[in-house]
Amino acid sequence: MPNRYGKLASWVYHLDKPIGHSFGDLEYYLERLAGCDGPILEPAVGNGRIFIPLLEKGLDIEGFDASQDMLELCRQECQRRGLRPALTCQTFEQFGYDRRFACIVMPAGSIQLITETASAMAVLRRFWDHLLPGGRLIVDIDPIESLIGAASAARSWAAGGGDLLTMTSHRAGIDYITQTTLSHLHYEHWREGALLSAELDLFHLRWWGVDELAFALRQAGFVDVVVSGDYQHGCPPRSGARIISFEASRPRG
Repeated sequence: MPNRYGKLASWVYHLDKPIGHSFGDLEYYLERLAGCDGPILEPAVGNGRIFIPLLEKGLDIEGFDASQDMLELCRQECQRRGLRPALTCQTFEQFGYDRRFACIVMPAGSIQLITETASAMAVLRRFWDHLLPGGRLIVDIDPIESLIGAASAARSWAAGGGDLLTMTSHRAGIDYITQTTLSHLHYEHWREGALLSAELDLFHLRWWGVDELAFALRQAGFVDVVVSGDYQHGCPPRSGARIISFEASRPRG
């Protein structure tokens, strides 16, 4: 996988999307997981924005991420709250557990980090393998227009102690054949006008058509695929939807 959140990228993410910050997804996942009577897995758990509130609700949830820096932020936040999380550093392609899960959740379009179609299909099948019979997979994707829209941006965050973090984003390319975008994300850490450190992230994302991902889920063995728009379960997405959610199950038989 080409995307790896380094120290500055993880710090910026944590400042911009703190624990419990919701785009409507936290409430949606709490609703969809109500009554779940088995273990839950969150791949690409990140800083724990969704993971920690679910853990605080008493859900049996564990997670993994490919970024040690992201996991360290998540562990620190759990420690502050007196929580003991089950977190591991693993990749989409190689993750493995000794138990199966009643639900696997991927909020915030994390599945779009998997940029190669063959890899994405392998990961979907891996999810299927790690679900209990009747277990569910719930994933979000961003609509295509949000990925190929605005090409550049500049933002900053005050980090306390006189520290300032900045990020400039530049769209470096769009490949309409592979359905991927490449952005150059330049992170900088400043203190009193002096540059302390910098990172460049070559950030890749893949977009999915709605029917395309529904078909991919069925090809991976899932059934009962439900596609919803803007966190209204069972309401098909319309043009202009800000987020599209998919829920599918492993057959019970």
